[in-house]
Amino acid sequence: MIDPGVWPSTVSAQILPLLFGYLLGSIPFGLILTRMAGLGDVRAIGSGNIGATNVLRTGRRDIAAATLVLDAGKGTAAVLIAAAIWSPVPAAIAGAGAFLGHIAPIWLGFRGGKGVATFLGVLIGLHWPTALVFAALWLGLALLLRYSSLAALVASAAAPVALLLFDRPLFAAIVGAMAVILWLRHHGNIRRLLAGRESRIGGRA
Repeated sequence: MIDPGVWPSTVSAQILPLLFGYLLGSIPFGLILTRMAGLGDVRAIGSGNIGATNVLRTGRRDIAAATLVLDAGKGTAAVLIAAAIWSPVPAAIAGAGAFLGHIAPIWLGFRGGKGVATFLGVLIGLHWPTALVFAALWLGLALLLRYSSLAALVASAAAPVALLLFDRPLFAAIVGAMAVILWLRHHGNIRRLLAGRESRIGGRA
């Protein structure tokens, strides 16, 4: 868990962590792993994104699980490495960069995943109690309502609130901005939820 700091005063302490995090986050593990497993291009099936949920549609739970771990791991790694090089707030900026890199990787024409796993990975690196709040909300809602997207939306909205309650206002601001982007990435899911057409976990709408 990283202690809160102050906003960096130099441009380099803002831009360099962001670029570092973006490059790390833009590694498309879902695409790499499915190709290595001989499953073809994961972007050609389901939602067309490179995240673990879409990888699961290949029928390979092991590959989906590995994608989930690696996508979360790059968020955590970006935060921890940046914290060692710079300071706490640049570490959070690097985490945001990793999140942006995952959802809009330059190598794939800025078409990536929806960022839920990387969002969680950033929280693990920044403040593990908030990561536990996120995970508990996601798991509880997913089991209760069986809507993965709704669970992610609620958990991501709760994360910056939790950070404020834990007295991490700068982290809360950065994670709050990430949550807004995550909601925007889920615009299609939100429309389907409102229309009652969103697919449930393990079944139909």
